[in-house]
Amino acid sequence: MDEDFPENLRSICADYGSIAQVCREIGINRQQFNRYLNGGGMPSAHNLRRIARYFDLSEADLFTDHAEFTRRHILNQKRTASGPADLMTGAFRDQAKVLRRYLGFYHSHFQTPTWDGMILRSLIWLYEKDGYVMSRSLEKVRAKDGSIYQNSRYEGMVAQRGNRIYAVEHEMVREGSIVETILTPSHRQQVRFLRGMTMGVAWRPHVSPYASRSIWKRVDERVSARDALRACGAYPIRSRHIDPTVRSYLEGKGEGAQEAGSSSFLT
Repeated sequence: MDEDFPENLRSICADYGSIAQVCREIGINRQQFNRYLNGGGMPSAHNLRRIARYFDLSEADLFTDHAEFTRRHILNQKRTASGPADLMTGAFRDQAKVLRRYLGFYHSHFQTPTWDGMILRSLIWLYEKDGYVMSRSLEKVRAKDGSIYQNSRYEGMVAQRGNRIYAVEHEMVREGSIVETILTPSHRQQVRFLRGMTMGVAWRPHVSPYASRSIWKRVDERVSARDALRACGAYPIRSRHIDPTVRSYLEGKGEGAQEAGSSSFLT
């Protein structure tokens, strides 16, 4: 029975991002946890209970015959629904534990052909609902001469795979576009900045796909949602309202810029 425990633990951990993150969220030392994974030691009763609660299992489940454990807790979980919608929603199920520390408000910064030469700032809210991590994005932008006014709302879901965070959002209008953002947290202990790429469809000057570096800056908890929304808009690249870290990344000079690739428009 003890031989099944490390196998079962390795199997269930495979669905929860990195081992380091699992250890942090449970509150167990990484080296100690590695011994459990390798069969080099067994957890105390206290730690066993913490591990079981984290994975929403009973303590006995972790000692089940590995073949039975795989059938009951791995394969069945992936076959919960067989409809076409589950091809997408399945990837976002049970993400609340993995992404809980990222919940909250962010200002997203990126560039699109619609606002050429400008940095577009929108407000994004990540929140938990029924075990899913949902996103709601709001864009409120008006050109100084009044020639362009953009007021858009997007709803979506967020998942983590490995060390990447994926957000897929749908514009809430008839035949609205779908936007995907892929982020790479640069430091596992800080979530002030999340850097990556955003891919979407620009509606002006002509409808075309685009890709841009994207950087999210966490909104201070002392800032109200209303004030955070009021700060949205299109800013000149050299505006004093743009954080130097944001500007540097979007210009290809900041941390992680080389990995994200240069800002480009797809044709």
